[in-house]
Amino acid sequence: MNSTVRTPLYQKVQDYIRELIATEGLKAGDRIPTEKELMKLFNVSKITVVNAMVGLANDRVITRVPGKGSFVSDDELAEAEAAEETASIAPAPLVMSTERTVTENRTRIIGLVMPSVYDYFAMRLIEGIQRALREKGYRSVILLSEGDVDKEKEAFKTLKDMGADGLLVFPVDEENYNEEIISMKFSGYPFVLIDRFLPGVETNYIAADGRLGTSLAVDYLWELGHREIAICSDSPLQTVTVQERIDGYMDALKNKGALINPAHMITGFQVGNMHDAEKHPLFRYIRNRMATAYITLNGRLGVQIYQMAQKAGLQVPDDLSIISFDDPTSIVEELGIFTHIKQFEHDMGYQAAQTLLGIIEGGQGRSSKYTKTLIQPELVIKQTTGRIPVQ
Repeated sequence: MNSTVRTPLYQKVQDYIRELIATEGLKAGDRIPTEKELMKLFNVSKITVVNAMVGLANDRVITRVPGKGSFVSDDELAEAEAAEETASIAPAPLVMSTERTVTENRTRIIGLVMPSVYDYFAMRLIEGIQRALREKGYRSVILLSEGDVDKEKEAFKTLKDMGADGLLVFPVDEENYNEEIISMKFSGYPFVLIDRFLPGVETNYIAADGRLGTSLAVDYLWELGHREIAICSDSPLQTVTVQERIDGYMDALKNKGALINPAHMITGFQVGNMHDAEKHPLFRYIRNRMATAYITLNGRLGVQIYQMAQKAGLQVPDDLSIISFDDPTSIVEELGIFTHIKQFEHDMGYQAAQTLLGIIEGGQGRSSKYTKTLIQPELVIKQTTGRIPVQ
């Protein structure tokens, strides 16, 4: 029998805090080391430290005060609160029966938190979610985070206060990490992440396989004779989703023995008003024909590159080709014009809602088993791609 059991890093941090409280004689209200100090002391990521701190807070070892830090909890107060909670859930049998009836008859609600609903990706995602919820008699409440982590936290609280049975979350970019997601995990509150996962945090999530998506795009453009293939993202942060798609792009080129040109990986910019497009660096890049084909990581950016090409006097696909993630030009796919990576958003939403309802109705809130679903994307060939133009 192997006696060497590896202690998780977050648990080492927790053990250190517990021992510090015991050996240093810390009292209720005393401050404990900051997250930055613990990260430096143990040489671990912020996620690991947050994981540890949320666990200690749930065990009432510490109290976390936003913007101020973490402090030793008042054990006696915690025990008193626990006793009050125990008393409050042990009423007379008649009251128990009444409460159960109210619970069974109330409207069952699922909360959906996402950045926006301004594109067809979001609309088709919501359609899939709504279909799954209707089948089980649930209704949805949608709140928008607008890509802001504080608004996302506020949305979580609002939906929980409304009595939502669980949450479907399209998270904001992970560099603005929302530790409330970790708190929900530790408390056993049911939720499923959509489109992106959080590095280092085991949760239920569902997304399209972005790595495969860009690989399909590169392979097709290569067959058409393109060798100068650019990949473009206007995300302000290098999110997990963006990085996976760029990794797929790089792997596909490496598999063909091609050199990776860093100038063809165009990220972290904003286009803004198309009236001033001629002043944008991307416009000059397109006008100077630095690349013959563009892979855009969202549909809106695909349209903007299409418009810039027109302003530069270039024709799509005669002078350059464009492949976007998702077709931005039509809610009815048959009428779209963009060659695109289809991510099956309707299926993604449907499966995400089904997974969440399975957790809720199966009582698996705090489960050690998490589902990680990657939907296989598909290349849909339309009118924005063609063979390499003759120079």
